Amino acid sequence: MNVVDSSAWLEYFADSPAAVPFSPAIEDPHQLVVPVITLFEVFKRVLQQREEASALEAIAVMQQGNVIAVDSALAVSAARLSVLHRLPLADAIIYATARMYAAIVWTQDEHFRDLPGVRFFPKPIPTG
Repeated sequence: MNVVDSSAWLEYFADSPAAVPFSPAIEDPHQLVVPVITLFEVFKRVLQQREEASALEAIAVMQQGNVIAVDSALAVSAARLSVLHRLPLADAIIYATARMYAAIVWTQDEHFRDLPGVRFFPKPIPTG
């Protein structure tokens, strides 16, 4: 199973070269676990940068995976992981969701860099 972090989804929807390592996880919806917080983050960012139709299209793609809502067990697990690994709220929910489903987190977010069960791909250094 795979969980794709919001930063990776945004690279994918921008058709960025940085999206290449995330494509296999995104393009296999049967193995994709989608924390509901990533729907929020991606919808918000795409809405800020484009129009609502693009944001709705993005989350429609995301919803092809198994969308996981936050319940009390996930919230408590995320809180523990947040304290243990010093993760911000959204990252803790993403990581807790991955752990709950024995999934790999695919990301370029530095908060996840050294955590177990993570495939971390550093952001490319901008040229110019």
